[in-house]
Amino acid sequence: MADNPIINPLGDSALVVEFGSSISVDLNQKAIALADRITSHPFRGLKDAIPAYASTTIFFDPYILRKELPECKSAHSAVREYVTALLSEPLSNNVGQTKLVEVPVSFTSTNGPDLEDVAIMSGLTVSGVIDIFTSRTYRVYMIGFLPGFAYMGEVDERIRMPRHQQPRLKVPKGSVGVAGAQTGVYPLETPGGWQLIGRTDLEFFTPNSGVPSLLAPGDQARFVAV
Repeated sequence: MADNPIINPLGDSALVVEFGSSISVDLNQKAIALADRITSHPFRGLKDAIPAYASTTIFFDPYILRKELPECKSAHSAVREYVTALLSEPLSNNVGQTKLVEVPVSFTSTNGPDLEDVAIMSGLTVSGVIDIFTSRTYRVYMIGFLPGFAYMGEVDERIRMPRHQQPRLKVPKGSVGVAGAQTGVYPLETPGGWQLIGRTDLEFFTPNSGVPSLLAPGDQARFVAV
């Protein structure tokens, strides 16, 4: 599927280009590269191109497209032709400048209310969970759910945990959570169901800055115990 992406409509003003259905650096690179290529070569009516784990969603204004390209059967068909043409050239694995961000985390029972349970379910000590979690550098696969919420992976198999069956109504801002192979930091107070193992004071979303999200797809993060 990665070599022959599937293109499907999403409502009346978006298309989704799917490269696959798994957590994969290669598929994620393709999704990011396509989004970069589209924003670098925008068409009239383009609103945004947003990469996810293994897909890219292209948002557009159908009215502008129909006005600009009256000969096209529909706005969807016009964008599909445009994307197909872009995909005729191989997507580069170079997705532009990325960065590594160090995230200081307080791993305590107060800041990580699920940390002890994660240790018990993993058959490890609390310090063992912390050591395993902080030993890796995590890739940012996508931004979603909340502004500035970075879905990162992959978490070591020994400490992968399912989401809570009953989400918390309030997860404090800065909480570090794990869910399956994913980890992430809640940039705002919100309901959430991930297993909370720590908390950071680092700001992941600053709406009044030129770049409101601290992390972007393709970046990397390293968690450091403080």
